[in-house]
Amino acid sequence: MSGQAQRRVALAGSVVGAVLVALDGTVLTIAQPALQRDLSASLTQVQWTSTAYLIAVASLLVFAGRLGDRFGHRRLFAYGMLGFAAASAAIGLVPGIGWVIALRVVQGVCGALLQPATLGMLRAAYPPDRLDMPIALRTSAIGIAAAAGPLVGGVLTAHLGWRSVFFLGVLPAVVIALLVLLVRDPQASPAPRDAGLDPVGAVLLGAALACLVLGLVSLPGAGAAPGLAGAAVATALLGRHERRTPSPLLTPAVVATPVSAAALGILLTASAALFGSLFAATYFLQDVLGLDALTTAVRMLPAALCMVLAAPLSAVLLRRHGARATTAGGMLLMAAGVFSFGHLTEGSPQIAIGVCALAMGTGFGTVMVSATEVLVRRASEAHAGVAGGLQQTAMNVGPTLGVATATTLLASGTDFVGAMRTTLTALAAVTCAAALAARWLPAKRPAEVSAGSRRSVPAPPGAAAPPPRTSPESPDPADPPIPGR
Repeated sequence: MSGQAQRRVALAGSVVGAVLVALDGTVLTIAQPALQRDLSASLTQVQWTSTAYLIAVASLLVFAGRLGDRFGHRRLFAYGMLGFAAASAAIGLVPGIGWVIALRVVQGVCGALLQPATLGMLRAAYPPDRLDMPIALRTSAIGIAAAAGPLVGGVLTAHLGWRSVFFLGVLPAVVIALLVLLVRDPQASPAPRDAGLDPVGAVLLGAALACLVLGLVSLPGAGAAPGLAGAAVATALLGRHERRTPSPLLTPAVVATPVSAAALGILLTASAALFGSLFAATYFLQDVLGLDALTTAVRMLPAALCMVLAAPLSAVLLRRHGARATTAGGMLLMAAGVFSFGHLTEGSPQIAIGVCALAMGTGFGTVMVSATEVLVRRASEAHAGVAGGLQQTAMNVGPTLGVATATTLLASGTDFVGAMRTTLTALAAVTCAAALAARWLPAKRPAEVSAGSRRSVPAPPGAAAPPPRTSPESPDPADPPIPGR
């Protein structure tokens, strides 16, 4: 199979995998009330259908990325997709809530296998200087899934029942998994076979993330303290272990650089601010303005749509202005949207809600593409899975952190509108502070001259003419080498 066909399959797998995972979360949220009634479950049990999945996926993402680096991202992606599809189909058939929770853990494990691979496949298939548009298309697809998920979930639940939402992605998952398995891995530079997988580091990192997620979802209750304390202890042990082991899971080449740390911090902060704001906005629109769930979704639809449109635009901005200016601008635009929404009142016009949602979605879409591109592009192919796992960890933990922060701050006041103003002002301030971290991102890519431009420049006197190209597929000797070809 040609390199171009391999890139297309890698892009299709990355997009479909990201969309199915995004759809799974949004359609389940809509279906949970019907699931609770049908299975006679308690509210706590229903909440665990989401919490169990989140703990499983967050605790395994980085280790799954390391597995992909060693054994191949395409293979791990395909196995993860097949497992995800099987668990989804099984949930649609089980008789009790206990089975749903257990299978959601299985879904989380399989989701952890496939999510870093969606970025690892792109890094292996595309040259580093061409990653921006594939990542932008992946981000746009996630935005479409976020916008369509509540509507699709509502229609399916209303007409076919809650079980139908779990059958939604089974066939596409199987098809794309088999297609990816049929494609031969491109030549890459996998991690050396003698480099250990660092199972101790994986266990400690998984424990730290699991305790962190458990503590965050328990806020502001009493159960949060043990979880957060456990996360702190596990993190300290992880740091001690990683400094001493010869093959650390968190390789310094990926995490111990200012650029990578800044990109991860920006992704974590941006996702926390967006989802914390959306959480507060949902209660404002429904409890204060008295809108129903569907009208609320329509009012906030500009956020998802602008995320879709901003992703490819941000790829263009990256090429023209670099990651530093693009990311900082996206963070500031998002902060402006969050701050403005926090100052809405019962008398605010509908257009004001739409403008705030527009700013939040556009800013978040821009930041997600630019920071992700920096993180994945700077990682070597041998560590692309770990970089993808860290990116996915930030995108999974960030929303939990944002919702926990919003829940705590909203509960601290008696007047919801006033508490919302305080909450979103705080989230906007944190977003502005994180924008300062963009100073560590690349200002602009090194000047790259196209092949056409090179050919248009006269050769110096006496310079030998370049050898003729023997075939359309053979690279120009002046072209930069393309990894994986």
